[in-house]
Amino acid sequence: MRRAEASLAAPAPGAAQAPGSAPVPAGACSGAAGDKPVYLTFDTGHMGVAPLIAEVLKRHQVPVTFFLANERTRTGGASLDDEWAAWWKARVAEGHLFGSHTFDHAVWQADTPTGFKVRPTAGPESGHVLDWTAQDYCASLQQVARRFKDMTGATLSPIFRAAGGKTSPALLAAARQCGWAHVPWADAGFLGDELPSERVSNAQLLRRALRDIRPGDILLAHLGIWSRKDPWAPAVLEPLIVGLKARGLCFATLRSHPDYAARLQQR
Repeated sequence: MRRAEASLAAPAPGAAQAPGSAPVPAGACSGAAGDKPVYLTFDTGHMGVAPLIAEVLKRHQVPVTFFLANERTRTGGASLDDEWAAWWKARVAEGHLFGSHTFDHAVWQADTPTGFKVRPTAGPESGHVLDWTAQDYCASLQQVARRFKDMTGATLSPIFRAAGGKTSPALLAAARQCGWAHVPWADAGFLGDELPSERVSNAQLLRRALRDIRPGDILLAHLGIWSRKDPWAPAVLEPLIVGLKARGLCFATLRSHPDYAARLQQR
């Protein structure tokens, strides 16, 4: 992953802008050569902390990339049902980026002669191991795109994150064949909100992230994890944003990431 070398030079509050230029949001990268970007991404989850996350991102003017699946929520619905349509539409208006996470959060288990074994963790087949063809996997990615269009009127970007991060070369090749590029995360970018809070506290996760994250890293968190008793967000999210900005880092969506920019700018 490429890393910018020069430090971010942010204008002082109230500094004059160059004629014809627009002010850069406080948390976002400017696009200048000296930027030190990190790419914060969120996968869906139980959505219980989603409104709080949105408030933090808006307050600090941080653009992020969301990966969407139709996961079970705390209110008994799902993350892409009508209850959440207005929430997603508001995030579109704020300028965030959106990709697919497979509609029923189908976790790859193994390759087969005809495709893949997958285990959805959402939807009517949750918990069952299914035999999918490459076309089935592509259809699940595309189902998210259709639902996103219905909810927001916007077009989903042709990027995806495999559920659970589980992939194989064959699965990645199949997704590429139907137009989807996979987005993993950096080792230091695993923010740890899936870990048990009894074993790893929020304070430990914050210290580790502030110590280890480097420019160019893709960061991973979720819009709510069922198993973590002490929620990661927003307790860690806000001090993480503040701390990374204090280190001279800025935030960008994957639109400007060197591995994805050309593909996304074509859309």
